[in-house]
Amino acid sequence: MINTKVSLAGVELANPVMTASGTFGSGAEYSEFVDLNALGAVVTKGVANVAWSGNETPRIAETYGGMLNAIGLQNPGIDVFCERDIPFLKQFDTKIIVNVCGKTEEDYCEVVKRLASEDVDMLEINISCPNVKEGGIAFGQDPKAVEAITKAVKRVAKQPVIMKLSPNVSDITVMAKAAEAGGADVLSLINTLTGMKIDIERQIFAIANKTGGLSGPAIKPVAVRMVHQVANAVSLPVIGMGGIATADDAIEFILAGATAVSIGTANFFNPNATIEVVKGIEKYLKRQKCSDINELIGAVKG
Repeated sequence: MINTKVSLAGVELANPVMTASGTFGSGAEYSEFVDLNALGAVVTKGVANVAWSGNETPRIAETYGGMLNAIGLQNPGIDVFCERDIPFLKQFDTKIIVNVCGKTEEDYCEVVKRLASEDVDMLEINISCPNVKEGGIAFGQDPKAVEAITKAVKRVAKQPVIMKLSPNVSDITVMAKAAEAGGADVLSLINTLTGMKIDIERQIFAIANKTGGLSGPAIKPVAVRMVHQVANAVSLPVIGMGGIATADDAIEFILAGATAVSIGTANFFNPNATIEVVKGIEKYLKRQKCSDINELIGAVKG
């Protein structure tokens, strides 16, 4: 008998595979292709206190081994999310993790308070959002801001809090320790790397925002390195993400120290990627004659 169950801050997942925010909607878009019951958790698209229209188009561009996006966290707001998306997800036997975004500390806390009475399992706080009160620098690029926003969210949260870290910093462990100091229950990383693409024929930026978030297989080695660093710098469980497309990719993150993994961009080119990873992890455990996936978490030391 093989055990694939993992625990994140007391929340037990049937397996360590979940979706990455912004790549799976809130489940409905993929439910006819993917059995949501087979996933450890569904992580929703970012939800704000009010509807966000997102950035100007074009806002997606394909790159070697990945993609750039500057969607701008377009979402219908917390009221629509609670009325429409939570009831849909409750039909399935999977954990629900709500990704929360905001432009001020008050924005985040308003959403978290609203979710306190909702039947969801965990909250993932996207601190790559621009802090409008600090000139637009992302909350996640300043350790003091990381600790402050974590403390503020924890004060009003009823569910365990995952802080999603930005890789666009000089030392990811400083941000991880700041989130831990603020009371985070779990950390997730990495969010997208800042990138740019230029259309050489038209001699213009490929996306209207000029820069965008780079995701996909191209960023995986950076993500694995950062997950390993963070897992060894803090005592919190880590959710690893960044370029995972296969079970082998997911296992690499787990061996580096991730308790669970999120699959993002791969959903766009292979809607069945999450299910393939779940099955692939089970096959790997059998091949390795390992009966419990928890034995593999952080197995590669150094």
